[in-house]
Amino acid sequence: MKLLSVTVPCYNSKEYMEKAIESLLPGGPEIEILIVDDGSKDGTAEIADRYMQQYPEIIRAIHQPNGGHGDAVMTGLKNATGLYYKVVDSDDWVDTEVLVRILNLLRELKDQAVDMLISNYIYDKVGVKHKHTVSYGHVLPQNRVFGWEEIGRFKKGQYLLMHSVIYRTELLRESGLTLPKHTFYVDELYVYNPLPWVKKIWYLDADLYHYYIGREDQSVQEEILLKRIDQYLTVNRLLVSGVDPYTVASKKLRRYMLNFLEIITVASSALLTIPGTEESDRKKTELWDYIQKTNPKVYQELRHRLLGRIIHLPGKFGRWAVIGGYRLSQRIFGFN
Repeated sequence: MKLLSVTVPCYNSKEYMEKAIESLLPGGPEIEILIVDDGSKDGTAEIADRYMQQYPEIIRAIHQPNGGHGDAVMTGLKNATGLYYKVVDSDDWVDTEVLVRILNLLRELKDQAVDMLISNYIYDKVGVKHKHTVSYGHVLPQNRVFGWEEIGRFKKGQYLLMHSVIYRTELLRESGLTLPKHTFYVDELYVYNPLPWVKKIWYLDADLYHYYIGREDQSVQEEILLKRIDQYLTVNRLLVSGVDPYTVASKKLRRYMLNFLEIITVASSALLTIPGTEESDRKKTELWDYIQKTNPKVYQELRHRLLGRIIHLPGKFGRWAVIGGYRLSQRIFGFN
């Protein structure tokens, strides 16, 4: 069995996928790199096959009809043979020295079989001199296994993303994780839904993942987000209808999950505020109505928090406050 399986979902990624793959190769024979070609038409398949021929003990190329990012992640999980599972998007990359440290750590922890290993990630935004790093040193214990009741308070913008987590492979399968096809932004579901199954956690305070932001067609760019807002709303609804935080035993995990739902829902609402159209206002109302109908307790919690009240401020002042807050968050955290 391999120690770590890494899926690299690729769709028309020939211009940048090699950087992601090359950054993973120093992991050596204990790593399994699954390049999932998601119906690409630009030469991605040929690059994947070439790497598999060069590194047959490390790399597998998997070709499938286009199913979207989530489908590629699920295909990787289905084929993974590693004890642990990681996703690295084809336009991102990892720090090779930190990768080797993590493999050494996972090897040492093999007998303890932690459920999740957390590390830091960097918003590698084009044109920004000082890159924003998301770390968890003041929130999570270090150098030992810990559980949810030992975590501190996460700040806004300090949430766990796909970039920061490595899951135990069997835990993902046991959790029943499913991701919808042909839908962007499913990384939120990937991180959130398995959390109640996690009991043993390890945090390594090191910057593993470089999250590249700069391509014009990138899904997190605001213009693209607005064009794909229905997909973002689909993910938002699936988060609400999936795992109920109030069924989670750990109070601190419940708080974290509610905070995560809050930030996703507020982001959806802010994006729907930007156009200022009747249609976008209707979709915002429908989203909150859906939350109220699906989980009234979650609705009451989110609606009466400060951000929930701000997002519902009426009139021009309300719209100005919401958009202003969203723009300020963009500048502070550099997320798109």
